[in-house]
Amino acid sequence: MTDLERTGRTAPVGRPAASPTQPGGDANADRSGESSTGSDLETRHGTTKIADTVVAKIAGMAAREIPGVHEMGGGAARAIGAVRSRVQGQSTRANAGQGVSVEVGRTQAAVDLDLVADYGVSIVQIGQAVRSNVIDRIESMTGLEVTEVNVSVDDLFAEGPPEGREQQREPRVQ
Repeated sequence: MTDLERTGRTAPVGRPAASPTQPGGDANADRSGESSTGSDLETRHGTTKIADTVVAKIAGMAAREIPGVHEMGGGAARAIGAVRSRVQGQSTRANAGQGVSVEVGRTQAAVDLDLVADYGVSIVQIGQAVRSNVIDRIESMTGLEVTEVNVSVDDLFAEGPPEGREQQREPRVQ
C-alpha cells in the first residue's frame, strides 16, 4: 500500500500515484521525474558539486547574523585577516570564511566555527542560535545534510572599560 492509499489522498493532477516497486515510484522522486540518491545534488541527469569555500562562506555569514557574535576567528586569524585587508586595500569587512573550517562530502557537511562573543550575552544561547542558523542556511542553500556544527568561543569583546572601573587608573607605583 502506498502512502497516498494509506492517507486516502489522491495523486496530484498530472502525476500518477506510483508504488515504490513500479518504475518512477521512488519516494525521493521530484516533480521533474528525476530520481535522486538521497540528495538533490546527485540526479540521473548529473551531479552538482559545491566547493568547501562556498560552504565555509555560507556558515560564516550565517554565524555573523546572530546577535552577540562580534567577530569570527581566533586571535591569530583575526590579526592576519586585518593585515591582509590593509595590504590588499579591502574594506574592513572580514573574509566571510574567516574562523570557519568545513568538511564537505558528496551529500553531507560538518562545520567548525571559532568566534568572539560580545560580553554580557549568554554564550550557551549564542552557540545554539549560531548552530541552528548555520544548519538552516547550509541545508536550504546547498541541499547538503549538516551532520554537526561545533562552536568554539575563543574570546569576549567588551566595549570600553568594565562598569564600575575608572577609565584612567592611577599608577600603582611612583
